[in-house]
Amino acid sequence: MNILIVDDEALARSRLRTLLGDCGPEYHVQEAAHAAEALSVLQQRLGADFDLVLLDIHMPGQDGLSLAQTIQQLPNPPAIVFVTAHVDHAVSAFELDATDYLTKPVRLARLQQAIAKVQRLPRVPTPAVAPVPDNEPAIVIQERGRTVRLPMAEVLYLKAEQKYVTVRTFTRSYILDGSLLELESRYAEHFMRVHRSMLVARRALRSLEKHYDAEEGEGWAVRLQGLAELLPVSRRQVSAVREALTLQ
Repeated sequence: MNILIVDDEALARSRLRTLLGDCGPEYHVQEAAHAAEALSVLQQRLGADFDLVLLDIHMPGQDGLSLAQTIQQLPNPPAIVFVTAHVDHAVSAFELDATDYLTKPVRLARLQQAIAKVQRLPRVPTPAVAPVPDNEPAIVIQERGRTVRLPMAEVLYLKAEQKYVTVRTFTRSYILDGSLLELESRYAEHFMRVHRSMLVARRALRSLEKHYDAEEGEGWAVRLQGLAELLPVSRRQVSAVREALTLQ
């Protein structure tokens, strides 16, 4: 069983790793200290390589409850067991379809019980990846001597970077030669501008949130499905983003 421990406290991660070692040698463990790191690890394989996430709730930045929602949007989400000292979050945890809820300090017997629950869950096989139909909108990228065709359904945002554009998907980033303005004009149905340097996928919009930026101060940011990081929204685009969320 492949397990990801997500907790901002190193001692808490160490204790869970030790307990898992006591459970048996068949548990392969990785760690993440915050939500962004955890999601980066999971997105490398869309979560398919992990069977279980042991997830703390109170963490700096994106908390465990919010991260759990993001994880569940992955194509092959692992089971989630919350591990926290705050028992008052139990109701919220189970509303998110968590497999179990452990309170700190975690006891070996209780951890084994939670793992047993996970092992009894049916595992849905990963479906074969269907080829992209020729008539489906896609962005074509030339990369290291090969041509990559990215379906619109996989693209989360497009970001202008000096002389090129970064194309971000669930799993990785690509570099595209071109103009953000040209892409906005060509794919206006699929993307909307949220900032002078960024277009986001309309279908991926999930929330508009107050956000503090160290350089620009108080402002707004947008959260996309399947992405841990918040993306800045310029003041002039706040109304358009709010309207797009209302129309979804």
